Amino acid sequence: MSQDQAAGGSPPKADKQVILQKIYVRDASLEVPNAPTIFTQEWAPKLDVQLNTAVQDLSAEVHHVVLTVTLTARLGERTAYHAEVQQGGVFRLAGFGDEAERRAVLGAYCPSVLFPFAREAVADLIQRGGFPAFLLQPVNFDALYHQHLAQTRAAHAPEAAEKTASGTKH
Repeated sequence: MSQDQAAGGSPPKADKQVILQKIYVRDASLEVPNAPTIFTQEWAPKLDVQLNTAVQDLSAEVHHVVLTVTLTARLGERTAYHAEVQQGGVFRLAGFGDEAERRAVLGAYCPSVLFPFAREAVADLIQRGGFPAFLLQPVNFDALYHQHLAQTRAAHAPEAAEKTASGTKH
């Protein structure tokens, strides 16, 4: 018991915690639309990697975060493969009173926890599809989250300015 509690004061504020309760592959797919002829071509693909995150509140403290990694490899105009993995995680957040901080944890920290698992699943799918091994490079989810916030603010700035202008009395 702390001195504050012994003196009849309030208990100390709980520390902030992020607890991973479950991690799983929600969905995984590999399409090889031009097989088997694609395997006869020289392997020098152009790669397109897309990342997306989604958050669903399961309760006030428990949240479902899904990181989707989509990778498309093209040889010229032909698609060699299209791989997609949805890596899910259930996270319990405690002690986060600030909404902006909670959103940052869910939008940046949690996807960074899920990423190594998604990277492994993508690499496994591609290799099992008969293609050379592929390793996704590390991702700075903090930077992506802040970029997303800036784009959202910029997109909503004209709307806010218009509402302010239309609400002003002359």
